[in-house]
Amino acid sequence: MAFEPRQTSLGGRLATLSRSGLEAVESWLECEREQIGLWVPIALGSGIAAWFILPHAMAWLAFCCGALALACLGVMLPDGGRLRRMLVAGAILACMGCLLVWGKAVMLGQPPLARARFVQMTGEVTAVRPVPAQAMVRVMLRPVDMPDLPAVVRVNIADADVPAGLGEGARLRFRVRLMPPAPPSVPGGYDFAARAYFQGIGATGKALKPVEVLTPSRAGPPLRTRLFGHILEQVDGPAEGIAAALATGDQGAIPEADAEAMRRSGLAHLLSISGLHVTALIGAVIFLLIRVMALSQRAALGWPLMLIAAAGGALAGIGYTVLTGAEVPTVRSCVAALLVLGGLAMGRDAVTLRLVATGALVVLLFWPEALAGPSFQMSFAAVTALVALAEHHRFRAFAAARDEIWVRKLGRNLTVMLATGIAVELVLMPIALFHFHKGGLLGAFANLIAIPLTTFVVMPLEALALLLDVAGLGAPAWWLTEQALNLLLLLAHGVAASPMASLLAPTMGMGLFAIAMIGLLWCLLWRTRWRWLGLPLVLMAVAVTFTASPPDILVTGDGRHVAVRTERGMAILRDRAGDYVRDVLSENAGYDGELAAIADLPEARCSVDLCAVRLKDSKGRNWRLLFTRSDMLIARRDFARDCAAADIVVSDRGLPRWCRPRWMKIDRRLLTRTGGLSIGLEQGEVHTVHRPGDGHPWISRPQPWPRGKRPKRTAP
Repeated sequence: MAFEPRQTSLGGRLATLSRSGLEAVESWLECEREQIGLWVPIALGSGIAAWFILPHAMAWLAFCCGALALACLGVMLPDGGRLRRMLVAGAILACMGCLLVWGKAVMLGQPPLARARFVQMTGEVTAVRPVPAQAMVRVMLRPVDMPDLPAVVRVNIADADVPAGLGEGARLRFRVRLMPPAPPSVPGGYDFAARAYFQGIGATGKALKPVEVLTPSRAGPPLRTRLFGHILEQVDGPAEGIAAALATGDQGAIPEADAEAMRRSGLAHLLSISGLHVTALIGAVIFLLIRVMALSQRAALGWPLMLIAAAGGALAGIGYTVLTGAEVPTVRSCVAALLVLGGLAMGRDAVTLRLVATGALVVLLFWPEALAGPSFQMSFAAVTALVALAEHHRFRAFAAARDEIWVRKLGRNLTVMLATGIAVELVLMPIALFHFHKGGLLGAFANLIAIPLTTFVVMPLEALALLLDVAGLGAPAWWLTEQALNLLLLLAHGVAASPMASLLAPTMGMGLFAIAMIGLLWCLLWRTRWRWLGLPLVLMAVAVTFTASPPDILVTGDGRHVAVRTERGMAILRDRAGDYVRDVLSENAGYDGELAAIADLPEARCSVDLCAVRLKDSKGRNWRLLFTRSDMLIARRDFARDCAAADIVVSDRGLPRWCRPRWMKIDRRLLTRTGGLSIGLEQGEVHTVHRPGDGHPWISRPQPWPRGKRPKRTAP
C-alpha cells in the first residue's frame, strides 16, 4: 500500500479524471464508429496542407517528426481503444501526406524562369488552345536547343498573328519576352506560380510578330478542339461560349461579363464539368440503353439489363472525363460515379459519405497539389454537404416519396431543392471568402431554376443537336439550345445585378480559414449531437472576416499599381490600369465599387512624376504618402525633401539611399523580397505575398546577371 496513490492525493484524482475522460471519449467514438473512416482523407490532406502552409524544408521535416511523435504518444494509450488507433493512423497519414506532395514537387515540378528575358525562341508545339473571348491562342511549347529555358513554356499569340500550319508538332520561331509565372499581385490574390509549377510551366509570355512556322503541323486538331470549334460555329452570340463549355469543359469562349455574372449569381459551377454534368450524362446513357435493350424480348427476359447499362454509363463517363481535359472536379465526379455504379451492380446503397471520402482519397493520392485549389475544396465541400444532409433522418423522412396530390409533391420537391441549395451556399461561403473574398447570398434561389434548366433542357438539347449533326439535321436543336442558354444568361445577369447577390469581405487569413474548415468538417462528418460543436468555429471565422478592418493601402508586386482607401472609397494611382488589376485590388480590399483616380482626389497633389496624398485614419492621425508615376529622374534636393516629409514612399524603381521616409520605403528592391503588400495604417499591420525564408520551389528568386551581360538601361 505504500506504493499506491492515496485517494486524497492530486495524482490519484488526475488519474481518475483521465480514465473517466478516456472512457467518455471511447463511448462517443463507439457511437461514431461508422464515421471514423471518413477522416482518412482529412488526415492525409492535413499533411499536404502543412507542406503548403509551412515555409521551408526544416519546417516540413519538423512537421513530419511531430506527426510521428504524436503516433508514438498514441501507442502509449490503452490497447484496443479507438482513440489509440485514430491517433496512430492519423499521425502516420499526415506525415505521408507531407512527404507525398513534397516528393512530387521535387521530382515532377518545373522550376520557374530566373528572370524576365527577351529571347528569339524556337519551340515545338505540344498543345494549342483557342481563347476566342480574349482574341488569342494559347500555345504550349518545348524549347529547342535552348537549355537555359524551362522545359515547357506557355505563350499567347494574338488571333491576327496566328500563322498557317499551327498545331501539335509544329515548330515555331518568334521573339518573346518571357516572364516567370506570376505570383499573387497582392496578399490573398490568385497564385498562378504555384499552379504552373505543378503543371510543368516554367515561363509565360506573349509572342511578338512575325511568328514563323519552321515545320508545319502534320497532326489534325484533337477531338476536344474540333468539338469546341464545331459548337462555336453552330451557336451564335454569348450563348456559344457556355454551349462549348458544357460539352468540352473549355471556358475560353465565354466573355468576361458573362463569366462574372455567372460567378456573382452563384451559377459558375455550371460552367465547370463536375458532378452535375457527369451524372446527367451517365444517367441519360443508362436510361437510353435500358430502353433500347428492352425492345428485345430475349434481352429483357434473359440479360442483366442494369449491369449492361451501368457498364455503358461507366464507359461514357470515362470518355467524357478524358474529352473535357480530366480536371479535378471531373475526375472526382467520374470516380464517384463509378463507385455508385459498382455499388448498384452489387445491390448496395453507394451514395454515402464513404463514397465521397474514397473519391477525395483517390484525388489526393494522384494529385496532392489539388488540395490547395478552390476547385477541389468547393467540389468536395458541396458534395459532402449534400450527402450529409441527405443522410439526416429528418431530411430523409421529409424528402421521401409518398402518395400525395401533385401540388404538395411539387412544393415538397421545391423545398428540398431550396434546402439543399442553401446548405451548399452556407458550406461554400468560407471557401469563397478565402479564395475570392466574396460570399454568395442568392445562389440557392437562382439554382432552383438554373439546375433543372441545365440538366433537363440544355444538356439534352445539346446532346441531341450533336447527334443530329452526324446527318446534318442539327440546326433546329441548336436553335433551341441557344434560346435555353440565353434564358440561363438572362437569369444570371438578373441575379448578379442585385446588390444582395454577393457580399465582399477583406482577405481571410490562413488561420481563420483553417478554423472554419475544421468546424465545417466536424459538423458534416459526425452524426451525434457533438457535431454542432464545430458550428461556433465556422461562425466565428466568418464573423471576424466580415468585421475585420480592410487594408488602407494595397501595392502590387511590381510597384506600379497602388490603391488607397479614402473617405469617399478606393482610389488607384494609375487610372489607365486594366480591368484585371482593378478587379484584383477591389476584391482584396473588400470594396464593391469603381476605383477613382488618386490624382482627382482633393487631398492629393499630383504631377507627371509624383503624387502626394494626405490620408486620415480612424484615430484622426494624418498620414502622408508619396508615389512615383514615371521613370524620369527628379532633382535630388526636391525628392529628398519630399521623401523626408512622407510617412510612406512607394515606387516601381529602386530608390536611392538618401530617400528616407518616416516609416516605410517601398521600392523595387523591397518588393523583390516581399512581393505585393497590404498595409493597415491604424494598427500598423503589413502583410506580404512572400514570407521571409519561404522555400517553396515555385517562388522565383532573382539571380545576379553574369558579368558583362546585364542589359543596358535606356532612357524612357
